[in-house]
Amino acid sequence: MVAFLRRLAAADSGVTAIEYSLICAVMGLVVVVSLRDVGLALSASFDTLSHALAGR
Repeated sequence: MVAFLRRLAAADSGVTAIEYSLICAVMGLVVVVSLRDVGLALSASFDTLSHALAGR
């Protein structure tokens, strides 16, 4: 059992896939947060425009 755990700890065949998965997950999170912020800013701009046009 100890030999198996040592081989498992030394194996690096799946490390690249895990690294790429983590990079993709972080990039996806950045995109989601950025789009949410852009959406909120755009909504505020349209609200301001709508109020300005309604006041004319």
